[in-house]
Amino acid sequence: MSNPQQLRYSKEHEWLSTAEDGVSTVGITEYAANALGDVVYAQLPEVGDTVTAGETCGELESTKSVSDLYSPVTGEVTEANQDVVDDPSLVNSAPFEGGWLFKVRVAEEPKDLLSADEYTEFSGN
Repeated sequence: MSNPQQLRYSKEHEWLSTAEDGVSTVGITEYAANALGDVVYAQLPEVGDTVTAGETCGELESTKSVSDLYSPVTGEVTEANQDVVDDPSLVNSAPFEGGWLFKVRVAEEPKDLLSADEYTEFSGN
């Protein structure tokens, strides 16, 4: 399992892209997707919602369990991935590509986000 080097990671197993024009993309890691099992439902934050770093902003349901979705940053949601709402299995099949969850205009980024190497060491894979 390879964590893309250009992303940053939270200890809640979300990833964050580098901001483009102040907007970053958020998803869950392959490690989290595998731990969840087959995702069958995604409740994502809506456009215009304010999300806060470390707080819940949605949930993912799988055949194994329900898991809260945490935002790795504070900001305003600019887009939710409708493809994931329509086909939640994208979270499992392409967690770093088509399975992204939402985009956020970053107001504040916590200092404790991890690099890919730090996340790999943290998650043990």
